Amino acid sequence: MPTVRLTTAQALVRYLLAQHVERDGREQAFFAGVFGIFGHGNVAGLGQALQEHPELPYIPVRNEQAGVHAAAAYARMKDRLGCWVCTSSVGPGATNMITGAALATINRLPVLLLPGDIFARRNVAPVLQQLESPSSQDISVNDCFRPVSRYWDRINRPEQLLYALPEALRVLTSPAECGAVTLALPQDVQAEAHDWPVGFFAKRVWRVPRPRPDVTAVARAARMISQATRPLIVAGGGVTYSGANSQLVELAEATGIPVCVTQAGKGAMPDSHALCLGAVGATGTLAANRIAAKADLVIGVGTRWSDFTTASKTAFQHPHVRFVNLNITDFDAAKHGGLMLVGDARATLEELGFMLDEPVDPSYAAEIARERELWLEIREGLITPTGAKPMPQAELIGAMNAAMEPRDVIINAAGSAPGDLHKLWMTDDPKGYHIEYGYSCMAYEIPAGIGVKLAAPDRTVWVLVGDGTYLMMSGDLATAVQEGLNLNIMLVDNHGFGSIGGLSEGLGSSGFGTRFRLRDGEQLGEDLLPVNYAAHARALGAVVFQPQTLAELQDAMAQAVAFSGPAVVVVECDREARVPGYESWWDVPVAEVSTMPSVQAARAEFEAQVVNERHLHALDPKEPA
Repeated sequence: MPTVRLTTAQALVRYLLAQHVERDGREQAFFAGVFGIFGHGNVAGLGQALQEHPELPYIPVRNEQAGVHAAAAYARMKDRLGCWVCTSSVGPGATNMITGAALATINRLPVLLLPGDIFARRNVAPVLQQLESPSSQDISVNDCFRPVSRYWDRINRPEQLLYALPEALRVLTSPAECGAVTLALPQDVQAEAHDWPVGFFAKRVWRVPRPRPDVTAVARAARMISQATRPLIVAGGGVTYSGANSQLVELAEATGIPVCVTQAGKGAMPDSHALCLGAVGATGTLAANRIAAKADLVIGVGTRWSDFTTASKTAFQHPHVRFVNLNITDFDAAKHGGLMLVGDARATLEELGFMLDEPVDPSYAAEIARERELWLEIREGLITPTGAKPMPQAELIGAMNAAMEPRDVIINAAGSAPGDLHKLWMTDDPKGYHIEYGYSCMAYEIPAGIGVKLAAPDRTVWVLVGDGTYLMMSGDLATAVQEGLNLNIMLVDNHGFGSIGGLSEGLGSSGFGTRFRLRDGEQLGEDLLPVNYAAHARALGAVVFQPQTLAELQDAMAQAVAFSGPAVVVVECDREARVPGYESWWDVPVAEVSTMPSVQAARAEFEAQVVNERHLHALDPKEPA
């Protein structure tokens, strides 16, 4: 068998370059490049190997966590058919990636992590940044990646790569299993040479199938839908990942069944469509939540049924509500005791479409239309400019939505903006709304903008970020400057953590510890923390705008898009002007005992609401819908 002598790191890079993915006859290289920061744990191994292969681009980031966020955003924009690698040194560089790994795995997005590790030969231990354990020498900080990775391995000998890499690719290219994959690479093993079979580096195409559910399950689902009087579809991110958007619309139009969307599912059904009720659950619209409350059959397509989607199991109040769950994983399809349709969303919706053509009752159709129209009127009232200074965040969102083109992308992840965007943003593009709400990770937004722009360079990208998130991870503005990316950032200055401040007030705790204030003796005082966001962004290389009026905001957005590099628009918003919830609830327990009357009142409200939570999986399936 012919062999070639390479280091472990050189072999790894060559293998990655040979990997391709194919779905529906479209083939493409799977790995687009590498994000990372070099240190003693990877500079002489992966660093040297990447220098020999410029065809696998290397982008140095300012924080290892940011690199993983950018990789996750890229994978989402590519419908999980493309992947970036993230590398770090051993120690703090590695553990910086753990938050990103958790985000990728929770959101089911493929990211390959290659953290450096301690010496496999051990003779120089304890090395710099080594976590010592008196119970074992076979442990390092990289063991922390195990619970947040879909696949984890430590490569203690070069030839282990022959078996670890195919397993890693199997997981990364699987729509049912994908998430973070971690291969911990001891720094001495990275530089160690081995005679590798030449065939290991031959081109390999990983074919992504469209599995179909059991035919009897599909037939049963069709019967359940036909017999339901108030069916409702909840569309999740799996619709878009599967490319099932047109099939979803066709099924809704053939039956008249309304569609509401999760955060990841926003755009799966065009917001302009008469059967789209918008967001559902704790951050839902009035229309979606009212229809959901009385639905007798809920058809979940590509959703993992998070607590925000179900409003902490209070959204669906029909006494005998039943579920049909279409999902690529049996784990999600089994939730709420639903009928399991385990398969690809596009293929399965096509099959269901052949079996369903009876429209819903005219009275139900009329109710759907009324609720949608009422919600659109409410939305218009929330986004209409009032001239208030500082402006409400809802008005800023409305102005951004109106100014952006149909194929532009809005990015957000944390704070009050995800809830407001979920209700208020209107898009007809499945890729126009990029809100990370599986982990709702502060600091995701700016790195995600980099990942989305790399995945879709022809699209204009707007990152909506709060001041709290900006202060956590703004350094990768410099990465956008480095790469010459036109990344547009709308920075909302509301003087603190507005979202958690509102939640704190709702729980009777008056926003304690959530405002950016200077200390005055033992307490934080009333004087604002004097952070100059504009000066900071300029110092990192961005062009900055500080509009004071709506007209100036519109002009600033136009100039930002026309600029060749990153642009930051700083806008002050009123943290007290909030978009309300609409007949929904989210379970956040309140202190059961307290000397504070406000907390006592909040606890009484909590006890009144928590009784509406339901054990959806325990409802009697024999009862009629």
